[in-house]
Amino acid sequence: MKEYPKSKINRIKRGANRATYDVSTINTILDANFIGYVGYIFEGKAITIPMAYGRMDNKIILHGSNANRMLTTLLKAGTMSITVMHLDALVLARSGFHHSVNYRSATLFGSVKKIEEKEAKNAALFCFMEHMMKGRWNGIREMNQQEFDRTLTIEMTIETASAKVRDVGVADEPDDYNLDVWAGLVPIKQVAEYPIPDKGKPQQMEIPKHVLDYYEANK
Repeated sequence: MKEYPKSKINRIKRGANRATYDVSTINTILDANFIGYVGYIFEGKAITIPMAYGRMDNKIILHGSNANRMLTTLLKAGTMSITVMHLDALVLARSGFHHSVNYRSATLFGSVKKIEEKEAKNAALFCFMEHMMKGRWNGIREMNQQEFDRTLTIEMTIETASAKVRDVGVADEPDDYNLDVWAGLVPIKQVAEYPIPDKGKPQQMEIPKHVLDYYEANK
């Protein structure tokens, strides 16, 4: 599948020229981030919570405690939505009306199920950890059985999705270009700073290569 099917739930109407349903583009947006915003209904109230996630092909992995209210509610509903967004620049125009931001966002919709089989759950948790930092899984101790049993892991199969991207400059009124008002872009990016060891043994240890690789790639 090259594009997600369009429907009432994922079709972008406002700013449709910035919309894309391309699977590869959406996956790129997902893989460049680690935090998504999950929406759900609890006792008739709409709640949105930021959650770390991993992506495994067309599945989004979430995990928490067995008593996690959000995860148990999602499992009961059987469906969910998650939005991931990158802020790339402030767009400062000559008028307040035309101020904007450059961004990349993707919103996903799909079905939810609990991952229970041991091998599949291990694979999902590996995916989650590697999505955060490649190589980290092999740099930490193995999860013990108590931790494994207390961890609720779910997967959302992405059934449809859409993305919206703005990556252009200022779009002012024609008459405003002659005004003595500064306009332009303020680029914004998230960066990694040099790793800080925890107290104790890490202060006498070399920083692992996978941590330094992450720092070098994101500084």
